[in-house]
Amino acid sequence: MARLDNKIIAVTGTRQSDVLSRMIGNFGGTAVIRPAQGTVFIDDSQIEPQLRSLIDRPADWLVLTTGAGTDALIQAAENLGLAEPFLAALGRMKLAARGYKTVNALRKLGLVHEARDDDGTTAGLLRALDDGYDLRGSRVALQLYGDPAPKLTAELARRGAVCEELLPYRHIPPVDEVIEQLLQEIIHGRIDAVALTSTVQVRFVMGCAERLGVAEAVRDAFAARVLPVAIGKVTAEAMREEGVSRVLYPEEERMGNMLVAMSKYYNEAGERLLAAN
Repeated sequence: MARLDNKIIAVTGTRQSDVLSRMIGNFGGTAVIRPAQGTVFIDDSQIEPQLRSLIDRPADWLVLTTGAGTDALIQAAENLGLAEPFLAALGRMKLAARGYKTVNALRKLGLVHEARDDDGTTAGLLRALDDGYDLRGSRVALQLYGDPAPKLTAELARRGAVCEELLPYRHIPPVDEVIEQLLQEIIHGRIDAVALTSTVQVRFVMGCAERLGVAEAVRDAFAARVLPVAIGKVTAEAMREEGVSRVLYPEEERMGNMLVAMSKYYNEAGERLLAAN
C-alpha cells in the first residue's frame, strides 16, 4: 500500500480537520493544522427580502451551486415561516444544479433539476446552461457558497441574464496570522503538501497571498516543491482559477480518496527516482 511516510501535510479545513489528521497519520504522514476556512455566519435578515421577492415573483431560473447552500435556503425559509410558499415558488422556477449533493438536496424536496453539470464543476454547469437554453432577458437567482462569485455572475450576465446573488450564509475570514504562517511554509518548502477541502479555503489562502504580494511565489512553490491536493474537481477548479496549474485530486470527492491519490503520487515519484538512479 502506498504511504505518506516522512511527509508533512498542511490541513486547511476546520470541520473535519481532526478526522483528516488522523487519516494522514494512519498513512504514515504528519498533519499540521492551518485553518483557512473561518466560521459560517447565517443572517436571516439579509436573505428574508430576497426570499419574499422570489415567492412573490419567482425568477426564471434558480441556479444552485452547493447542497449546503440549498439546505441553508430552505432552513432560512423555515426560520422565517416561509417554507411552504418558498417550496411552491421553487416548483415554478427552472432549477440548475451543480454537484451530486445539490441534486440530492433537491431530490429530498421532491424537486427535479432542469439542468445540471456533467462533472461537478462550475464550468460543467455553464456548459449545461449553454445546451439549448437561451438566457437572454431571463431573471436568474444565483445561490452562492459563502461569498460572491464575480466570474460566474459575469458569465451569466454576458449571456444576457439578469442575475441576483443569494448568499444564505457567509464565511467569516480565518485569522490572518495562521494563513501567513502557511504561506511562508509553502514558499520555503517547510511542508510537502497542502490538503484543501473547499473552494472557500482556496480563496482565503490565495487572497491573502495577493494582499501580501507573495502570490507568484506561492504559485511557483506549488508548481515545483509543494503539492497542492484538492478533495475534488470543484476545489481543483478553484485552484486553477487562481493560477495554480498543478493540482492533484481524486475523481470521487472523498477525504479517503484524496489521501490515496496523494500517497500513490508520492509512491510513483519515489519509483521514478529509483529508476533514474
